[in-house]
Amino acid sequence: MHDMQAARGASLSDAHTGPESDVRPVRWAEFATVAVLLLVIDQLTKLWAVATLVPGQPQELIGSVLQLNIIRNPGAAFSTGTGYTWVFTTLSIAATIGVLWFARRVRHRGWAFALGLLIAGVSGNLIDRLLREPGFYVGHVVDFLQLPNWPIFNVADMCINVAAVLIVILSFKGIGLDGTIDGGAADVSEGEAK
Repeated sequence: MHDMQAARGASLSDAHTGPESDVRPVRWAEFATVAVLLLVIDQLTKLWAVATLVPGQPQELIGSVLQLNIIRNPGAAFSTGTGYTWVFTTLSIAATIGVLWFARRVRHRGWAFALGLLIAGVSGNLIDRLLREPGFYVGHVVDFLQLPNWPIFNVADMCINVAAVLIVILSFKGIGLDGTIDGGAADVSEGEAK
């Protein structure tokens, strides 16, 4: 095969330069590391909050800017949809499957980080909905971080919001999951390809 390429004037490295034979590694390890690390942090902080904090008795962490105030949230942000916990659980399961599906093709570090954050956040709250009181599939999410004029939230919520910002930035820049820009030209810059 080498002789045939040499005879046609093509090098061995030229055989791997097309977009369909991209040699950049799949960023599964980065995705999984971010996802697992932040999921563990989310679950440990919720365990701590449940064991330590008393509902209705907020504690100052950084003055009045950030307080610890535990609630059990059956709904979404701002406690909307409190009677539809099972719907949020179903949507979380669908979102988890969707993120895992897209993560199989990630070859860009930024996308690996964004999707890792997203899966950590979605699955962190999903675990609450599946395993916490009042029961399987209708559990209430543990929220305990409070900013002024903002709904009480948790680490999983932070992950989801940061992921959303990163996804918007990557999409605005036209960077695909595979690291190509605008769906065509390969991204060869050192910072973006990694």
